[in-house]
Amino acid sequence: MRRLAILAVSVVAFGLGVFWIVTMPAMVPASALAPHNPHLANGRTMFYAGGCPACHATPDQDDRTRLGGGVAIKLAVGTFYAPNISPDPNDGIGRWSEADFVTAMQVGTSPARTHYFPVFPYPSYRNMKREDVRDLFAYLKTLPPVAGRARDHDVRFPFNIRRSLGGWKFLFVDGLLSGEPFRPDPARSPAWNRGGYLVNGPGHCAECHSPRNILGGIKRGQRFAGAPEQTGDGWVPNITQKGLAAWSERDIAYLLETGETPDGDSVGGDMTKVVRNTSQLDPQDRAAIATYIKSLPPVEGPVPPPKKTE
Repeated sequence: MRRLAILAVSVVAFGLGVFWIVTMPAMVPASALAPHNPHLANGRTMFYAGGCPACHATPDQDDRTRLGGGVAIKLAVGTFYAPNISPDPNDGIGRWSEADFVTAMQVGTSPARTHYFPVFPYPSYRNMKREDVRDLFAYLKTLPPVAGRARDHDVRFPFNIRRSLGGWKFLFVDGLLSGEPFRPDPARSPAWNRGGYLVNGPGHCAECHSPRNILGGIKRGQRFAGAPEQTGDGWVPNITQKGLAAWSERDIAYLLETGETPDGDSVGGDMTKVVRNTSQLDPQDRAAIATYIKSLPPVEGPVPPPKKTE
């Protein structure tokens, strides 16, 4: 019995050690960042392509560059509140270093060395070019500082244990079930590669348009195939050719500019915020996104519920 007890303790200790190592928050050191001259116009493009105002703009005011946070994002595991990412030195990111920002965007770790919840779409932002992330940081620093911090997240146990998010990252961000990051395809056109980058990187389209498994990871075989809205209200459509076969590239680009569909309807829900951002992009970027989306092969996704009739 004594040997069994010692063995059990050893196994538990070994397991805890592995867990501690696997879940350790990663950081991007300042030494990993080469000298860089920020391109503010590109930073603005990344700002709107990444949808920053949709979550971080202070509610109940019209200036989309006042990034005081506070937007409530209600999911099955609890309610998340978008933080202040204005240049305010006390309540925002005014005291962050460039390495802090790159780490947050592409590794999902805070300056305090804790894991961010993946409601912040760093699994997609990791596909961004490092220079684009740095340009975005430079652009954010030109925006007005906003005082005031958003309230803490209200997430139920055990999902509020941040250390366990390291295990989630190990599976779904840079590990066993993460899938391959987006890479340019030299056999494709420059427009397709630009669109693929914007869709899979800053645009993080798959984060909403893909169904998820029981652990909250995107189902790799059904990427872009539609899903219930994570808020539990509504349905995010299939944007592969299973859902958009009748749409042209021009139709897709026009929707990203105006929010209008080919049949004369208009988008609703969170997509209205997306269009508010994509309408600020250059027409060439909207066309590139359309080129890429139109190229997505048909994928059978989950079946949406029947539409309610009045």
